[in-house]
Amino acid sequence: MGQHQKSTVVITGASSGVGLYAAKALGQRGWHVVMACRDLAKAQKAAQLVGMPLDSYTIMSIDLASLESVRQFVQDFRASGRSLDALVCNAAIYMPLIKEPLRSPEGFELTVTTNHLGHFLLCNLMLEDLKNSSSSEPRLVILGTVTHNPDELGGKIPPRPDLGNLDGFAAGFKEPISMIDGKKFEPVKAYKDSKVCNVLTMRELDRRYHATGITFSSLYPGCVADTPLFRNHYPLFQKIFPWFQKNITGGYVSQELAGERVAVVVADPEYSQSGAYWSWGNRQKKDGKSFVQKVSPQARDDEKAERLWELSAKLVGLA
Repeated sequence: MGQHQKSTVVITGASSGVGLYAAKALGQRGWHVVMACRDLAKAQKAAQLVGMPLDSYTIMSIDLASLESVRQFVQDFRASGRSLDALVCNAAIYMPLIKEPLRSPEGFELTVTTNHLGHFLLCNLMLEDLKNSSSSEPRLVILGTVTHNPDELGGKIPPRPDLGNLDGFAAGFKEPISMIDGKKFEPVKAYKDSKVCNVLTMRELDRRYHATGITFSSLYPGCVADTPLFRNHYPLFQKIFPWFQKNITGGYVSQELAGERVAVVVADPEYSQSGAYWSWGNRQKKDGKSFVQKVSPQARDDEKAERLWELSAKLVGLA
């Protein structure tokens, strides 16, 4: 089989955690995985560490905090001549302990730029590639998290996500503005807000582009408590959190299992429902069955989704 006959998936943030294990699982299913990462040497090491066969992946450079880097990545991907059959927006940063906002090269707050704006631009640019896919059923999958939803335990813990009226975005999202709602900087809330944006983006993609035949979906693969996402948290938290999820809440899933779940949403026929948010529950069901979960009231606010889309497009220079 020639290399271009394989289905190709792009996964952002594939050098660690869920993204890495999703890459491994899709590689095992016969997909060619483009690992889109910031640190190429780290991605190379990680791929070898989990035993990915050399011909199952390509590593390409992207820094989602930089809009220029996102555009360059799309050019590089197109130059490779591969068909794009699935795009997985997985990369995320979480910096709960910083006191002052960090800024992207364009001057936007870093967490929301990396987790939402960079992916928003990438999705918009790669819609073209997905429409021209050799696959009869291309998919775009955006990772979700339980913390986006105040109706669930993980989202009840303050600070709760709240995009307000998107005043911070409307005002340009640069110094001195650091939050989507325009209020004072809170790093944990910035992360949760960005994940609400991910779900709203998925739903708005589905609303706008349903007729293209691309399947848009999100998933919450369970609580991957020992993922490197928490590497910027207190060391004590890094020790206790996995234990707590394993023994108290029953929400724990391994990175390997979470990666497997991303892979099925990308590849399996029963996940072809567009606009769906797949979940395995916060308390892991013993039979391991997934279901379509209702997203939080804010994440299913279609007017907000539309306004978020328009303001995000303006910020990333698509409007």
